[in-house]
Amino acid sequence: MSLADRLRAALAAPLESYVPIEGDDYDRAHGIYAPAAVLVAVTDRPEPGVLLTLRQPHLRRHAGQIAFPGGRVDPEDRDVVAAALREAEEEIGLAPDLVEVVGTSDIYRVGTGFAVTPVVGVVPPDLPLAPHEGEVAAVFETPLAFLLAPGNHARKSTKWEGRERRFHEIMWEDRRIWGATAGMIVNLAARLRGAIT
Repeated sequence: MSLADRLRAALAAPLESYVPIEGDDYDRAHGIYAPAAVLVAVTDRPEPGVLLTLRQPHLRRHAGQIAFPGGRVDPEDRDVVAAALREAEEEIGLAPDLVEVVGTSDIYRVGTGFAVTPVVGVVPPDLPLAPHEGEVAAVFETPLAFLLAPGNHARKSTKWEGRERRFHEIMWEDRRIWGATAGMIVNLAARLRGAIT
């Protein structure tokens, strides 16, 4: 069974005793969310990886953070899949026709007002990507098995805007993956458990 087939089957399978993380524990959007999508691009290699971006440090939102390529669903986007593919092409130069979309994971609500759908797709390894200089400082690949391992998912908290905020964190080498991106990975890990060996 191909990697794409294994991922597709895992995402389509019903899950028992699984409660997804629905979003940030601090809602500054007051329950009003705009649709958004990210691309979880899994590289088709014997030990698959996931493409992640390091956002530029000067950006207004989420500066210097690690994220999946993605963003708001625009009016011209057919659906969340089209939005995720468009954003990945704009941000990292990943051509949509190189992505085999296999499904979606649980919607994650970000406190700043977005309901984000992770779109999972398989891509060829070692693509010559071209990060958008204004938005993306770097594109890198993290082993999928590492991201999915529950032992690598830490629960953290910090004081922010006068209250305690809890979040997930995943440390890979010197990279700190946290917040919404880590939350989406934790959700995905529950869905894909057993699909990657």
